[in-house]
Formats: sequence, structure tokens, C-alpha cells
Amino acid sequence: MMKSLNDMTKRGILMSSQKSIYNRPDIYDILFTENMTELLKNHYETVFNNKKITSIHDCSYGTGNLTKVLSKMGYKVSGSDISNEMLEQAHEKNIIEQLDIKLIQSDFRDLTNQIHEQFDCVMSTGNSLAHVNNDDVKTAIDQMSKLIKAGGYIYIDTRNWDRILDTNNRFYYYQPMIKDNERINAMQVWDYNDNGTITFNLLYSFEKENRIFRREEFSELYYPFTKEVLVNYLKEIGFKEIELYSFIHHQVKNYDDMEWYVIIGKK
Repeated sequence: MMKSLNDMTKRGILMSSQKSIYNRPDIYDILFTENMTELLKNHYETVFNNKKITSIHDCSYGTGNLTKVLSKMGYKVSGSDISNEMLEQAHEKNIIEQLDIKLIQSDFRDLTNQIHEQFDCVMSTGNSLAHVNNDDVKTAIDQMSKLIKAGGYIYIDTRNWDRILDTNNRFYYYQPMIKDNERINAMQVWDYNDNGTITFNLLYSFEKENRIFRREEFSELYYPFTKEVLVNYLKEIGFKEIELYSFIHHQVKNYDDMEWYVIIGKK
């Protein structure tokens, strides 16, 4: 795997801390279930319906949870990510599942210095763009666009930052899960900072016989961006036929009710 030209980026600095979940792919993956794989399959079948897409590159690949299903669906998939730890875990999973997915280490703001192919679709998954400031989001989108063939597609999924800023919620809970005779509890506590960023505090506890025997705590800094900023910039650089979907939960049609959403546009 090739290293990013600029490892000491904002997200890279965050990941150098032991408190970053991106240094702990074992914890990052812990809440992902097989049920999610089927939901993702249905999601991509809907979003990519009637679109001429064969090759896909995810520039926020992580450990591959949101993307590897596309390989199983018959697409030619590759991925990149700034985190070597995440890619190493992804590589191990691909070997186990016998998936042919080329992986490369790269900051999504530096893609064209690392990747010299073009694809029918370039994706950024997992709310990854919000790890950098709004100007750098535009830089990342520019880089993604340069890897997209004429007539190809850009795909971005993200939390609904408009909703978060409007509701000012502070707590986000996950359903507890049982794994290897352990109960795993997870929640997020959101700190709204004076400079407009939001710190996500990620809290995990592990129980056996109704006693907590282990805790894990992480923090990640996010730079919220609005849907308007995202859509307007895509239009400004020439994308058309821009579509909006609720991520996975397609029955949710009202944007204000979407927790996560997807934007897909044609180059």
C-alpha cells in the first residue's frame, strides 16, 4: 500500500492519538452485523438502479463494511483510506471472504497523486468528509471528480448535519448487542464547540454476568457541512441529475427526518 503524501493532516493528527477509534478497527467493526450487509445490498440496488456503473472506488474505505458488499454484487471495487490500521483490517477481511479489492493508503484530498485510474463511480462513505473543514471537503470532491469517467457518478453518504445543528441533540444511543457471551453497550455524547465543530465522544462498555469488566472511550472531531453547501458545490463543478436518498431507510422521504443521507450526481 502506498502512503499518503501528507500524513500529518487534520484527520491524520487525530488518528495519531490513542483515543481515535480509527486506531482501533476491532472496536470500529464491533457493531456491524450481517443484517446490515443485506440492508446495504438493497440500498445500492435502489441508488444504482438504471445507472451504468461497473467500476467503483471508495476513497473513505475504512475496513470496508459499507463497500465490500458491492464486490459481492459483481462490481469491480477498489478502495483507499488515510488509515493504515483500517486498511490492514480490511485486507484481512478480504482474504477471508476471497474478495478481489485493491486497497491503497491515501488522503482523499490527495487522490490524484496516488491513484491514476478512472472509475464509473467514486464514493465517500461513512460520514468521512466531515472529518475535514468545509474548504477541504471541496478539495476532496474535486479530487474525487478527477477520478470519475465522463458520464460517471459521485456518491457521498453523510450524517444529516442540518438536523444535528437544528435539534442540538447531545446523546446518540445504539441498541445493545450480545457477542461471545458479552453484552456490548455503545453511545455517543456530542460536544458543540464554540468554533462550530462538534466533538463526538464514543463510549463503549462490555458486560459479563451483569457486571462491566471493560470500557473503551474515543473522541473524534467533526466539521459540520450543510446539504446546501454540498449540492451547490457539486452543481458548480458540473455535476447534474443530483439525487437525494435517505441512507438505507428509503421509506424516509422528508430530508428533515433523515439521520443519514446520500447524494449521488452524474458528471
